[in-house]
Formats: sequence, structure tokens, C-alpha cells
Amino acid sequence: MRFVHTADWQLGMTRHFLEGEAQPRYSAARRDAVAGLGALVADTGAEFVVVAGDVFEDNHLDPRVISQSLEAMRAIAVPVYLLPGNHDPLDASSVYTSALFSQECPANVTVLDRAGVYQVRPGLEIVAAPWRSKKPTHDLVAEALAGVPADGTVRVMVAHGGVDILDPDPDRHGAIRLAALEAALREGVVHYVALGDKHSRMQVGGTGRIWYSGSPEVTNYDDIEPDPGHVLVVDIDEAAVRVTPHQVGTWRFLSLRRPVDDSRDIADLDLNLDLLPDKDRTVVRLALTGTLTVTERAALDACLDKYSRLFAWVGVWDKQTDIAVVPTDAEFTDLGFGGFAASAVDELVATARGAEAQAEDAQAALALLLRLAAPMGGAA
Repeated sequence: MRFVHTADWQLGMTRHFLEGEAQPRYSAARRDAVAGLGALVADTGAEFVVVAGDVFEDNHLDPRVISQSLEAMRAIAVPVYLLPGNHDPLDASSVYTSALFSQECPANVTVLDRAGVYQVRPGLEIVAAPWRSKKPTHDLVAEALAGVPADGTVRVMVAHGGVDILDPDPDRHGAIRLAALEAALREGVVHYVALGDKHSRMQVGGTGRIWYSGSPEVTNYDDIEPDPGHVLVVDIDEAAVRVTPHQVGTWRFLSLRRPVDDSRDIADLDLNLDLLPDKDRTVVRLALTGTLTVTERAALDACLDKYSRLFAWVGVWDKQTDIAVVPTDAEFTDLGFGGFAASAVDELVATARGAEAQAEDAQAALALLLRLAAPMGGAA
């Protein structure tokens, strides 16, 4: 028996830093990853697809998002089983009970809207643990498994949430108990556990049968989400379970840490950004540390401005960036200013060298001045 395990589609997700046409392209990529499962299913011969929670970003979505999402699921063709998670729980405002969802839900899509057993076909079942609120008070998996026998039926447990060994506060939100899962696997109550909630692909425990698939399209930076963009093709037979990851994501969110202490470092940063492929599907946040002259800071700003037009987004990671700007007298002697303008520049230089709260603003103003004056004075 072969099926596809995926999770955390979070259709309708927005990223606050994506501007202009980048956000619609990112949303389309998330839907394309779903619709593209149809080709994967056809290539691998998978019988069905399970989505282990957080199918939608939340329960309050633009109707267009719901309609387009359901159309993407229709393209998968084989049965698709959707588990409500913490983003889209089965509460009073659930997207799954909305009139639009009910009217347009394709015939191949089933919402796992009750805890317990669902028959896929004779001898093959799903055990589901749907969320009914954003903060469950008990282990939903233990509840769903209660009374399920080890009778030779092949079963896939589909659940969402944190496993206790991965959670520093295992009692929060009713964490899933790993010991109970492993016992159910040993006893033959279930044969594979498909988890959602973690957005990176991850095996849990030592059985080889408990996995987070991760999100099929990246949702966060690589220092937080190191291995996104996969779905898992799972084979279950009498002897073993085999889990094969398939890369389906096309976007990347990168965190880059770089020292910038002189023009050579800025040139290296420029080269590193230039070499990154698929810029229109890449988001980069930069953690920069160092000391620059105003001229060098102007060159850095010009570099970032250039790549802001090429990448989906590129910018400075404020909390991890510490750049000191130290003006030098020589930087402002050849600008050709006199009178009031020269006095204003001298005042900005003095402020930029100080420790007052206005120093950073003065440094930025001087850097902008050098960039604007470059055609006249040759600076930057």
C-alpha cells in the first residue's frame, strides 16, 4: 500500500515582507504545490493523500482562496483526506462547514471531521485526530486511538501538533505522547503516524514510522525551518515501512550572516547575492555586523537597493544587524558645498559621530547625501 503524507499547506498564507506582485506569486506557488501532487500520485501509484492538519491558513479566508484551493485539490484526482489543525480547527467559524466549502468541495476530498476510524478500503483505515479549537486540553491522539483494536487492519494515524519529547512544555495544548504512539505501533494498532505542525521534514523516535512531512512550500527562514518543501511517499507492507521524500517546493527563505567592515566585504556580499539562483522566488534577510565609513555605507545601501528589485524580498535583519558608521572628514571635502549647505553637512557629521539617539539618523542622511552627490563629486 502506498500513499502521500503531506501537511501544513496553510493555503491563503501571507508573508508581511512580500510586497507588490511577490505575494500573489508566493500564494500561487503554495496552490501549485498542491495541484502538482496529482502528477506525483500518477508517477508513484499512490492510492490516496493525507493532509495532517493546517490545510488553510485560518478559518476566515477570501472566497477566492477557498475556491482556488478546492480546485487545486480536485487536480490530485485520488482521494484526499483533510485533517483540521490549529490554524483551521472545527470551531463555530470553521471553513470546512461554510456554505462555499460544502458547495464546491470535490468528490475526491474528505474532511476528517470526527475523531476515530475512517475506512479507505477493506483492510485499510485512517485514524484521525482533528482539532476542534486552537487550544485542546488533552492528547487528541490518545482520544482517537481509544478502543481501536489490533485486528490485522492496516491503519494510518493522522494527527497534528507537537510531540511531547520535542516540546519544552509538554502539557501545553495537550501534547502528543510519543510513548503511546510507539506502543500503538508495536501492538499493530496502527502502522504509520502522519504528523503535521512542524514545517520541516522530521522523523520522530526510533521506529522509522512516525514522521512530520513538513510544509510542501517554505513558510519561514532556514535557521528556523531547515528542511521544508517536501511531501512523503509512504509504502507499508508486511515487512517494513519505507518513507521517501519528494521535493516539491520552489521558494527559499534564507538568513545570511556577513561581516561588513570595508568595501571588499561589500563586494563579497554583492557577489554572494548575485550568485543566488531563482531570485524571484528567494527571500533573503541579512544579519550584517561591522564598521563602515559613510561612503561604504552608501555603497552597501546601493547594493541592497539593486537586489531589492531582483529578489522576491531582500533586506536587513534588524535584530541581528549591528553596523557602526564612522564619518571621516575626507568624505565630505569634495562635494562642492558652501555656505549654509556646508554648515549643515558639518553638523550632520558631528551628530553622526556622537552617541545621541539622532546619530543613526544622521549617518543615514550622510550616506544618502553621498549617493545623491555621486555624479557630481564622485563619491560612492
